[in-house]
Amino acid sequence: MRNVDGTDWPRWYAEHRVLPYLRLAVDDGTVRPAEAAVFERVCERLPELAGPAEPPARLHGDLWNGNVLWGADGRAWLIDPAAHGGHRETDLAMLHLFGCPHLDEVLDGYQQQAPLADGWADRIGLHQLFPLLVHAVLFGRGYAEQALGQVRAALAR
Repeated sequence: MRNVDGTDWPRWYAEHRVLPYLRLAVDDGTVRPAEAAVFERVCERLPELAGPAEPPARLHGDLWNGNVLWGADGRAWLIDPAAHGGHRETDLAMLHLFGCPHLDEVLDGYQQQAPLADGWADRIGLHQLFPLLVHAVLFGRGYAEQALGQVRAALAR
């Protein structure tokens, strides 16, 4: 996984996250070549699908429920970061991907502190493509089908 600077998040995300793992998934047979074309179309359209441009945000980078510890007092701690700069909707999409207790409260708090751009919920699937493809390479076809569903939904918008 390359962590290089970029000035255009949609292009950077396609080139350094989605397409490299798509190639791995095709090479190992988890994603069929004809399906790869659908992912490539989404990558081409990312500039129009990704929402308004924003400055990079500091991301946790692996914000799934297993990296959120909940205290008996209701406080939460984030562990095991893969911190980097990126699009701020990405961490929230990861929380959606594998489920997270109190997700509605987390989102409400986020919206109060730093409101998200209109349509952010429609873009969750785009931000999930990278982790879904990583999981497809590691764990198989089920994740590839989930990623394929996300790209088809994005193209249907």
